[in-house]
Amino acid sequence: MQNRAKHNALNAPWSVYEVHLASWKRPDATDEHKYLSYDEMKESLVPYVKEMGFTHVEFMPVAEHPFDGSWGYQITGYFAPTSRFGDPQGFMRLVDAFHQEGIGVILDWVPSHFPYDSHGLFMFDGNHTYEYADMRKGFHPDWNSYIFNYKRGEVKSFLISNARFWFDLFHIDGIRVDAVSSMLKLNYSRKEGEWEPNEHGGDGNLEAIDFIKNLNEMVYRDFPGVQTIAEEATDWPGVSKPTFTGGLGFGMKWMMGWMHDSLDYFKLEAVHRTFHQNQFTFSMMYYYDENFMLPISHDEVVHGKSPLLFKMPGDLWQKFANLRLFFTYMWTHPGGKLLFMGSEFGQTSEWNYKSELDWHLLEHDSHKGAQHCLKTLNQVLKNEPALYTRQFDIGGFEWVDLNHRNECVMIYKRKAEKEEDDVLIILNATPEVRNNWVIETYGKHYTREVFNSDLKEFDGTGNVFNQEIRSELLDEASKKYRITINLPPLAGIILK
Repeated sequence: MQNRAKHNALNAPWSVYEVHLASWKRPDATDEHKYLSYDEMKESLVPYVKEMGFTHVEFMPVAEHPFDGSWGYQITGYFAPTSRFGDPQGFMRLVDAFHQEGIGVILDWVPSHFPYDSHGLFMFDGNHTYEYADMRKGFHPDWNSYIFNYKRGEVKSFLISNARFWFDLFHIDGIRVDAVSSMLKLNYSRKEGEWEPNEHGGDGNLEAIDFIKNLNEMVYRDFPGVQTIAEEATDWPGVSKPTFTGGLGFGMKWMMGWMHDSLDYFKLEAVHRTFHQNQFTFSMMYYYDENFMLPISHDEVVHGKSPLLFKMPGDLWQKFANLRLFFTYMWTHPGGKLLFMGSEFGQTSEWNYKSELDWHLLEHDSHKGAQHCLKTLNQVLKNEPALYTRQFDIGGFEWVDLNHRNECVMIYKRKAEKEEDDVLIILNATPEVRNNWVIETYGKHYTREVFNSDLKEFDGTGNVFNQEIRSELLDEASKKYRITINLPPLAGIILK
């Protein structure tokens, strides 16, 4: 707790493991009604997250909810950690166990809607107490649930008190606020005539905007060293800017555009990628608008979207090579990272809340290799200041070479406070080996390969690497260098 301001700072490494507590592991893989307790998770989940090198864990909602199939997003008991896994003290012990290992804990928090169960908040005293009475504002068509009446002081107090509750009593390090887009817009998922403009004739929910600002001001005032993170998918301005500059006051925002563009690119066969390089590079055009977190969340591996591994094209070897390349790109792109459980070892079935992850896959070298690759990337992230100290600074990133569209080779630099800590990232998005590849760059010699996603230990080919990197000074005045390296197939490498 004393060190967490540094651990949770925006210039610290952020590598978040998103977990659904009921289905990470189960005491009986065949029984959907049996769960690990909070204390049992202390003995299994905490060591796993530590060994994998994640800096933070994010729990999908743990507040009490009646229906497993809601994944925790339809809450009836806002002030109760779910009794599925034990008592509130058990949850406190779990958070503390993560803290003892230097791992931050983020909670998925849902102030956007609630279900119509009679023992919950809906029609609480026989009237529309917590929800808007006007169903054009009060009913959520996407989730068949009800929307908080943010105009009422009592409701705002309830929600802000609830956020305080989790920070104050459970020592959490942050909240990821669910469905912020739906809170901000009166016309969210509504057709013409199904919503009423605000008093200025616009589509913003003024009360919800005011509530969000009040929430963030309270959190950062009373709990220094924590973060709030918005799941917000529109181009609403200033989501992660301070309220005193007109922003909403979040610390970070999920970068949904990056997620869609990156997955669309990686789904393509290598032969087609040459025509879609703009999709790969577009994220840096708007990256500095917000403090972004790159999310590969539970939403991307359910409802027919397929697990991350099977979004990748090619034969099985190419799928795993693409997965390791994707991890390398994600972990070297500026911003925080969030990865849903199971993706780290190439889960082969879509996530199912009724059963545990496919841990048996780790008997195979390909899955074990993917897991080892991600574990190594987490270490590289922590060891290389260039990958985090300036992750939200416009001077922390530089495109070096985007002129090889046909070969699908992208090169960029991540910059640290000290120039000698800069790193160079080279991605080869085709299965072609490219020996004696020439790069021209400025500033420093790059003579050491600190990461290669094609290593044998990751179940790569293991035969294309750079023990010796030829680096020659072309112009002393401008510090221009020519580097000659070998590029492995469907792989990313990091030079220092």
